[in-house]
Amino acid sequence: MESYELAKAAAKAMSDKKAQDIVIVNVSDQTVVCSYFVIGSGKSATQVRALGDGVEEALKKQYDLAPVRTEGLREGRWGVLDYGDVVVHVFNEESRLFYYLERLWDSGRNIERYEE
Repeated sequence: MESYELAKAAAKAMSDKKAQDIVIVNVSDQTVVCSYFVIGSGKSATQVRALGDGVEEALKKQYDLAPVRTEGLREGRWGVLDYGDVVVHVFNEESRLFYYLERLWDSGRNIERYEE
């Protein structure tokens, strides 16, 4: 499976749970840690947790993949699901504005807004 395909599947899983402002960021030229970030926001702690759970369930069902590591989802402010070459970030609105990962990793042509 291609990394971009996995990133799109994660973005779709977020969209299915009504995430806001979903982006796929190609970071392959900027770091060796992974190739893609998938970033999305929820309006509440409950929705942030549901977004993380939704991504985890969808990728397990579609690709039989579990994240290598997850962090922070239970607090409902910012969570990370690490799938190796794809890292999924789920934020509440306040944390998303504070960290603003898109700005940190933007090279001008590497950000794709996900829309169904």
